[in-house]
Amino acid sequence: MKEGYVIREQSLPHFLTATVVDWVDVFSRKNYRDTVIECFDFCIKNKGMILYSYVIMSNHIHMIIQSNDGKLSDLIRDFKKFTSKTILDKIQSEPESRREWMLERFKLATATHSRNKNYQFWQLGNHTEEIYSENFMWSKIDYIHFNPVRAGIVLKPQDYIYSSASNYIDGKGILDVEIVQIPVVNVMNPNSISKYISYDE
Repeated sequence: MKEGYVIREQSLPHFLTATVVDWVDVFSRKNYRDTVIECFDFCIKNKGMILYSYVIMSNHIHMIIQSNDGKLSDLIRDFKKFTSKTILDKIQSEPESRREWMLERFKLATATHSRNKNYQFWQLGNHTEEIYSENFMWSKIDYIHFNPVRAGIVLKPQDYIYSSASNYIDGKGILDVEIVQIPVVNVMNPNSISKYISYDE
């Protein structure tokens, strides 16, 4: 029996959250965040990933991705497998004051299943949401970009480096992403205008 959600439309963009086991704050360290960035970059250049939006928080990642090859489930599996292996290797080989505690958490997570024998880094399953409309796409982009603001890390989304917000606001970021064009705004509806100027408030 497969765990998690089944992606029925493999060629469509999806919103996805990848969460570290026990919400361990792995990504409070720059070297682990950089591993995720490197993996995103590799998948974009070599695995047919189309990345529309992302944010790396201390213990989870939000993203909107699409598979250029129509194999989204495989793409997500490969992304999580590579980041898991690379980060676990770094935890064990590079200076890390939390090493024993983190590895213990990741080891305990394997007790409830037989998928991983040694350590489990990501929580099992993927709660993916199909992007079915332009408005839904933008609601998820806003949700992703405002995560660091809601967490009290920055005042403006574009000030958080490990996010695609600066790509949308300033035209550049640490990764190249596929920019979603802002839909035509109904100037007769004040609510539709304020939604797209919220970054500068």
